[in-house]
Formats: sequence, C-alpha cells, structure tokens
Amino acid sequence: MEVPFYTPVREYIQNKEKFDHVISRVLKRGDYILGEDVFLFEEDIKRYTNAKYAIACASGTDALVICSDILGFKNGKYVITTPFTFFASVSCFVRHGAKPIFVDINENTCQIDVDSIENTIEESLKKGINKEDIVGILPVHLFNQTCDMNKLMKIAKKYNLKVLEDGAESFGIKTKYNGELVHSATIGDFGIFSFFPTKTLGCYGDGGMIVTNGEKYYNLAKAYRVHGSAKKYYHDYIGYNSRLDTIQAAILRVKLEYIEESIKKRENIAKIYEERLSKIDRIKLFEVDKKNSRNVFYVFNIRTKERDKLKDFLNSNKIGTSIYYPLPLHLQKCFEFLGYKKGAFPISEKISEEILALPIFPELTIDEVNYVCDKIEEFFKKN
Repeated sequence: MEVPFYTPVREYIQNKEKFDHVISRVLKRGDYILGEDVFLFEEDIKRYTNAKYAIACASGTDALVICSDILGFKNGKYVITTPFTFFASVSCFVRHGAKPIFVDINENTCQIDVDSIENTIEESLKKGINKEDIVGILPVHLFNQTCDMNKLMKIAKKYNLKVLEDGAESFGIKTKYNGELVHSATIGDFGIFSFFPTKTLGCYGDGGMIVTNGEKYYNLAKAYRVHGSAKKYYHDYIGYNSRLDTIQAAILRVKLEYIEESIKKRENIAKIYEERLSKIDRIKLFEVDKKNSRNVFYVFNIRTKERDKLKDFLNSNKIGTSIYYPLPLHLQKCFEFLGYKKGAFPISEKISEEILALPIFPELTIDEVNYVCDKIEEFFKKN
C-alpha cells in the first residue's frame, strides 16, 4: 500500500464536475483579476468567520507582509513572536526592517508560551530596548488550536501593542474568547489565513486572506493589495501587487461548501491515530484543548526521540511524512544577524528534533490510516 502525505487529486476527482464548472465559468467571463468570485468569496469568509471585513490576496505570506507594513512592524521596531513556526511568520516584518523578540513555546502544545511574554518584554526593557519600540505581538495558531488569546490580548492592551494573528494553519478553528466561541484570527487588529493547497481550505495554487474588524485597517489593506491605490492610477501608499486569482476564488468557494464535512473527516482520522498511537510508550502526542475550542486537524504530529529512523522506515514503506519544523527560526542562517545561539530556546529546539507529521487529509481512507499505525507499531516492536 502507498499512502501519500497529501494529494489534491482525490478531492478533484470526487468533485470534478463542480470544479470544472466554476473554472469554465471564470474562463468564459474573462474576469481573471479581482473578478466576481473574489468578492463573493470575501463575503463567504466574512459569514463563515464572523469577521467584519475580509480582503483576499495572493498568499498567506503576502497577507502577513501587508498587515505588518500597515501595523508599523518596521523601521527598527520589535515584535514579540515564536521561533517555532514557518519562515513567513517572521520574514514578513524583518523584510520591513523590524526585529523579532522570540518567546519559547509550550512543550505540550507548540503554541507560544503566553505566560512568558510579559517577563520577556520586561527583560528586553532592562536590556535597553525602549518601550515605545516594542510595537506588536504576532501569535501563531499552530497545529490544530489557537494560543491563549485571552491572556495575550490583556498583555497587548497593557503594553499598547498591536496584534497580528497568523492563522495560516487555523482556518475553521474556534476558540473561547471572553466566554464566547469565536473563529481564529478574528480577535487581534488583523488576522490572516493561507489557502496553500495542503491547508484545511486550500486552493489549486497560492492564495491568502486578511480579516479585520476595523474599518480603517480594511480600507488600508484593500488599497495596499493593489499598489496602494484606492482609485485606479491614484496611489496614496507604496503598496503591493497581491490579488487572489478569480479562478482560485471560484475553487475555494466550492470547497467552502463542504468544509464542515472535511473537518469532520479529519477529526475521525485524528481519533484513530490518537487511539492507536497513545498506546506506544515511545511516542508522545501533543495536547489539544477540546474543552475550550473547536479543533481542526490540519496536521497530526507525534513526538519521538527516534524520529529520523521512524521517518525513514515509513518512507521505505511508501508512507509520506513531513517535519514541521526541522530548524527553529532563531537558528536559521538568514537570521544569524539577530545574535541568537543554540540553546536560546531549548523547547523549540527539542521539539524540532522529535516532531513528525503523519498523513491526514479528508480523502485518506480508514484502511490507509490503520496501515500507517500498523507500520508505526511494527517499527517500535523491531527497534
């Protein structure tokens, strides 16, 4: 049996007529740039997330870059964030001249350790960073749940910090905030989603979305995505060229129709993994807060000290895997100028050596999931 880590082909085949129809419709209309389906998709996202405003753009990375620019994450300022995340979470503001102040993660969830943020800010101030130069927090909602936004927003208010939520992996996740269940990435000043093909809601290329509840931020983001222009050929800002293709929007609108069914299928797969793999002593599963959130299993990660050997064994048995993330950002070559050394964030470094992502996508069959578990059990019995 061959089990891919991910494939978009099965979903396309299952819904081929719908996808072909909406793609053909766009081609016949010819509105390839900011066409009808883009604006309809933005309305769909507003309804689904309950955000007041939604601005579609070319990628999740672009969404982060645009929001960082607007929020003032630039020109020598500092932003609190995590070193255990995808590159774009930090490159989005470093490219503008801002610097990260990293906070290590919670070992059981991989979320930024919110309880350490305030202490990190105070330590930074003692080291000579001016209070007014620390301008924001960029929480990353990683691996099936959000970080503690109740605590984080209180810290942001106390220190007058802007909040940009990186929800690239968190579409569909809901978290309890101020006693109510709200969609991820709709709490801070800005939130973003990625529609990269592997995501819970993924297109057939690149795509992203900015959400906000502030009218001022909405108008700025809408202008920034089109060269800083609110009116054609009149430019108020030095903006970007970052527009979601109409064909991608049309595809995403089809997928959004059955997103809840897809989320349920992911949950069922995760339950099998949890039930079977929790019995293996040399595997550790990450904690997921199911009481205070609606989780979406975009990925399913395990931890083991024998990660690399297990990965090779699974690959030799035609089972696809991935590692999110093999090297924390503070140790990446491009960020050497920040001065961080190995050992600076021990939990992030430890997790990066043990974490392994297993196949999980809605079209994965139960037989395939059990085959993955069988092979994992076989590995630990042999080793």
